[in-house]
Amino acid sequence: MAAVSEVSLKPSEAAAALTACLHASQPACLWGAPGIGKSQLVQQTAAIESLACYDVRAVLLDPVDLRGLPHLNGDGRTHWATPEFLPRDGHGVLFLDELNRAPTLVQNACFQLVLDRRLGEYVLPDGWRVVAACNRESDGGGITRMPSALANRFTHLNVEPDLDDWCRWALGAGIEPAVIAFLRFRPALLHQFSREARAFPTPRSWQFVSTIVGQQVSPDVELALVAGSVGHEAAVEFTAFARLYRSLPNIDAILLDPANAHVPDDVATLYAVSSALSHRAKPDNLGRVIQYLDRLPVEYSVFAVKDASTRDPGLQSTPEFTAWAIHHSDVM
Repeated sequence: MAAVSEVSLKPSEAAAALTACLHASQPACLWGAPGIGKSQLVQQTAAIESLACYDVRAVLLDPVDLRGLPHLNGDGRTHWATPEFLPRDGHGVLFLDELNRAPTLVQNACFQLVLDRRLGEYVLPDGWRVVAACNRESDGGGITRMPSALANRFTHLNVEPDLDDWCRWALGAGIEPAVIAFLRFRPALLHQFSREARAFPTPRSWQFVSTIVGQQVSPDVELALVAGSVGHEAAVEFTAFARLYRSLPNIDAILLDPANAHVPDDVATLYAVSSALSHRAKPDNLGRVIQYLDRLPVEYSVFAVKDASTRDPGLQSTPEFTAWAIHHSDVM
């Protein structure tokens, strides 16, 4: 499938578009590079809508797996045994993941299921919606071009990674603060797909890094683990940044004397200390956090306070946040 939607959506916009398709009972297909979180987006959207989500990996199926095995009933006629993974009742999303990596015969078997909501004798219950996800042909091998007849049965949504979207998700998902701070500092490394490399930066692989940096290993082992997740070049940059993050001035000392605490002058340390403060912000110390951040260039104050209030929405009810938001209304 060479051409998909000409409009690119960041994940939060794609989730809104997918929700609209679910409400309209319109089959939707998400397109995007590997590792940007298409599968997770579908699962999270289904959960928000209180829908079950059946994840069917089309690439693992043969055509007979969809249609079911033939058997004889008492009438002496051939019938088809419905596969267990197809829903029989209730409400949910039938998610055909990696659809265009499936053989053409399997994609052909999806024609009737997607448009007519049936496969032979099987009928998809009224409460179920069909959603698919595909990797673009330009983003890797193993792709079987989606037949036009099947493609025409979907509304196609082109998804691109977005740093602010990813950071909002990461703040709620418990991603290590050093990883979030690093990607604020080096946003180009959020996603750098490579056909040739075994490991490369993606939103998914940075989640792997988050689990690694919490382990107690030597610097050399940590570098090898991070490189095995996001590639060598990104790993070298990240591990250097992580060392800086771990050697920051004492955050408690900054909060004790925000008016006089040292303000760093290099960009990497500014990102690191701003991120560290955003993760320490609470209703009872937000005023001191903001007092220090106001001594930094405005962009650091903005991302730090936004991240803090995303992580803890209760901060938005404090007078300190209200005063800060009024003062920075031009960038809110």
